[in-house]
Amino acid sequence: MSAPAPIAPGSSGWNFDHSYARLPAMLHEHLEPTPVKEPRMVVFNHALAQSLGLDAAALENQPAIFAGNQLPDGSSPLAQAYAGHQYGHFTGLGDGRAILLGEQLTPTGERYDVQLKGSGPTPFSRRGDGRAALGPMLREYIISEAMFALGIPTTRSLAVVTTGEKVFRQESLPGAVLTRIAASHIRVGTFEWAAAHGDRVALQALADYTLRRHYPELASAEAPHLALLEAVMERQARLIAQWQCVGFIHGVMNTDNVALSGETIDYGPCAFMDAFDPATVFSSIDRQGRYAYGNQPQIAQWNLARLAEALLPLLHADEKQAVQIANTAIESFKTTFERHWLSGMQAKLGLFTEEADDRALVESLLVWMQEQKADFTNAFRSLSNDGKTMLYDDPAFTTWHAQWQARLKRQPQSADEVQQRMRAHSPAVIPRNHKVEEALSAAVERGDLSVMQRLLEVLAKPYDASEVQPDYSAPSGLAPGAYQTFCGT
Repeated sequence: MSAPAPIAPGSSGWNFDHSYARLPAMLHEHLEPTPVKEPRMVVFNHALAQSLGLDAAALENQPAIFAGNQLPDGSSPLAQAYAGHQYGHFTGLGDGRAILLGEQLTPTGERYDVQLKGSGPTPFSRRGDGRAALGPMLREYIISEAMFALGIPTTRSLAVVTTGEKVFRQESLPGAVLTRIAASHIRVGTFEWAAAHGDRVALQALADYTLRRHYPELASAEAPHLALLEAVMERQARLIAQWQCVGFIHGVMNTDNVALSGETIDYGPCAFMDAFDPATVFSSIDRQGRYAYGNQPQIAQWNLARLAEALLPLLHADEKQAVQIANTAIESFKTTFERHWLSGMQAKLGLFTEEADDRALVESLLVWMQEQKADFTNAFRSLSNDGKTMLYDDPAFTTWHAQWQARLKRQPQSADEVQQRMRAHSPAVIPRNHKVEEALSAAVERGDLSVMQRLLEVLAKPYDASEVQPDYSAPSGLAPGAYQTFCGT
């Protein structure tokens, strides 16, 4: 990777490199975004722009750049090729409505993809229009910023602009383009694409590139491609555990939506759970509940098995031995996930030490929450107040509470330290589905961005309880199954 170059005067801080473009040609197609009629800035992420080394004040007034009408200095746009198992079925995909402008090198030497989403048709559009609607792009902006504030690895949103054009889904909707920032857009599906084409040269080039970009410490490992698989598994296990600990449901965990960087990517039909129920599904197209909250760990393991399959030619020259190596690695995922999940749940309960019965303590609380239809977020937050707002007159909870208090007394930390730990891991607010919908309706239907801006302000400090948050922490009151999310394509 090349070192960051000095920021050129008048460039608005753009400092592009194009290392992905130097990979074999079968992994990408060079093309420019399709210009739009009338780009207008809707929302711009000043803090993110500054962290990227960009001139936020200048760029906020340049919607043409974020619509694809004007290319930023040094960009070299391309669409990435990848495949994916969608609901378990293998499909050739690729960036059907996205263009990678390049990789921004920050003043601190970090490298981030800058991608326009909704920027027009590409060779991978598969009869699609290549465009995006304003509502789904604003949803991604809101949820990705909320995830960032929660401390969960995620892509982020730099800007959303309207296009002055309509897109047609089930109805006519205002068009928009989102600028997505990611550690990279390398997916499990990217490896599946190379493997499906039987191109070992491209596969190895991609694997070696991923090692250099995301896991440079492993490049000199004795078996670097096995080390890559194990490192990706570790990050995915930790990521999914973090999702589970805040009640986040991705909604479309296809292999093309699994980033090898370990970031959450693609905020289509995602949502946050209110009442605790492992079977919770929001996506309108997930009719069988494949990607339900409780299935996310197993689906992550399934997706990683597809990565392992793609990597087989690099794991060992003998196919049988390669399969054995891959199976051994994949089988370790469950243990790795459960370690991260239990650690997260222990923190939510204020536990600093480990005891053999901690898992049973957590699971018995979750059983009670499911039986009582308790709100997942508020139940854990209430416990940080010693459970004062919980149902103390419920016998099952009273029994559990006594066990928990006895457990806390067997560790040396003070009550204040316990409370601090719990509040640092149990958010007071999440992007409640009805609040997100309120913000989107106001923005899309009335052009009122104030509702979304207020929501973003609250979500920026999810662990801080304050006087202005009660309206944002209350559940919607909707019956289970009454709320649905949609893919946006």
